[in-house]
Amino acid sequence: MSDSAASASLSLAPTRQGVSPWFVAVVVALATFMEVLDTTIANVALPYVAGGLGISEDEASWVVTTYLVANAVALTASAFLGRWFGRKTFFMTCLALFTASSVACGFAWDLRSLVIFRILQGLAGGGMVPISQSILADSFPPEKRGQAFALFGVAVVAGPAIGPTLGGWLSDNWSWHWCFLINGPVGLMALALIAIILVQPASVVAENRRRLRDAGGFDTVGFLLVATFLGALEVILDRGQVDDWFGSTFIVRVTVVCVSAFLIMIPWELSRRNPMIDVRMIASRQLGACFLVMLAAGAILLATTQLLPQLVQLQFGYTATWAGLVLSPGGFVTMGMMLIVGQLTSRVQSKYLIATGALIAALSMYDLTNLYSGSDFWFFALSRMLLGVALPLIFIPILAASYDGIPPDKTDQASALINAARNMGGSIGISLAANVLAHRTQFHQSRLVEHLSPSDTGYQHTLDQLTHYFAMQGSSILQARQQAIEWIGQTVERQAALLAYGDAFWVLMLLSLAAVPLALILRTVKLDRSSQA
Repeated sequence: MSDSAASASLSLAPTRQGVSPWFVAVVVALATFMEVLDTTIANVALPYVAGGLGISEDEASWVVTTYLVANAVALTASAFLGRWFGRKTFFMTCLALFTASSVACGFAWDLRSLVIFRILQGLAGGGMVPISQSILADSFPPEKRGQAFALFGVAVVAGPAIGPTLGGWLSDNWSWHWCFLINGPVGLMALALIAIILVQPASVVAENRRRLRDAGGFDTVGFLLVATFLGALEVILDRGQVDDWFGSTFIVRVTVVCVSAFLIMIPWELSRRNPMIDVRMIASRQLGACFLVMLAAGAILLATTQLLPQLVQLQFGYTATWAGLVLSPGGFVTMGMMLIVGQLTSRVQSKYLIATGALIAALSMYDLTNLYSGSDFWFFALSRMLLGVALPLIFIPILAASYDGIPPDKTDQASALINAARNMGGSIGISLAANVLAHRTQFHQSRLVEHLSPSDTGYQHTLDQLTHYFAMQGSSILQARQQAIEWIGQTVERQAALLAYGDAFWVLMLLSLAAVPLALILRTVKLDRSSQA
């Protein structure tokens, strides 16, 4: 078979006669928008989820982190499965599972059922995004692909921008269940359209399967090892604080499983002809640095996407809708910056853009460390908008840098690894922030309580003033005294929480700064001014 024929055999030849490729782009972007939307739509609804299911805020965060981990696991296998089953069949299967599990999430009756359905949703979503990109690449001639991917990029960025506000509005005016149920009609419509407009020649699928068998087939053991490692790591991060870390037999056992899976995975993947994860690629200077930077960027993006709504709802009394509105301006800034950075990537070295983005992200996190009880809406929104400037400077150049030096037959692997790094970094970031928040809240509260002793003149003076105030409101002296003590206790708890949130943002700032030297070790590449992202 000639090279041209071989190349053709790998493509989908996707659209029916007379169907515009732009219609395909819109339908695929719609499905992708729905998947990306679900990475943020549930964040502002977590207090409602916790209240509705009778669980803690920490337990409710599993709704987000399990989705991200499952998504990352599926990403590693999506390239192989898309070629083995055919892109249309695999994409429709993922979309159908995503839609069904979304509706199931809306009818979840307890935390366990919700987490199971979110895992299924994450597994399905992990296969949709990379296959969407492949369908777009095959639907358009090379000279038009940039425009198609621009539309795709808008959908990917608009999801996180719209998700918090939509999720907040649905939670406030309907219920948190609708954050998931809304995917039902959208998913069914996208599924029907894709079934109609895409075609899948059986000969193409058969040829792809033959090639994959010749290359060694599906790395089942490698996939199971990756899933075990990532799943166990997530359990450790999510349950460590609650179960007293290594003072818990359960955490020790899960850690042994996690480390064992990792240690077995490395030599296994090194010995495979067609590994699930090409360890040599991650160990390389270029892709390895990109992988670590993307981990950090994903951690910052998704940790702040969870922390900010939680902060303004619990400590400042915002509704879920207003908590979503705090995040949305940053999303729209990101959309605008996508266009600017797309032009810059052909003129400025990726490593300098990434380093600049990491510094701006660090500045945004530093700004949030200055929060206090009088911080208003625009304090949080402007910090988020500053982060919205930073993220495209990281995400877009890192995609270009990660492909540098990668052979054509490894680009699917590189794409899966970078996308998995973003999701896994997000899961790690959420868990890290939650642990810092819990630990530092206890620390600050214990320090502040040290000043609430009967011998402290400041405390006695405040107590007397508050007692007098409540007595003037009609309370008896005994009731006024009790109300004053309760008010002081609530003030201490709130101040301790605000200080702990500040500490969490400090940690994220340090994480942003750590990405700067990693970015600067990337290779200098030849810039192509004729093609722009």
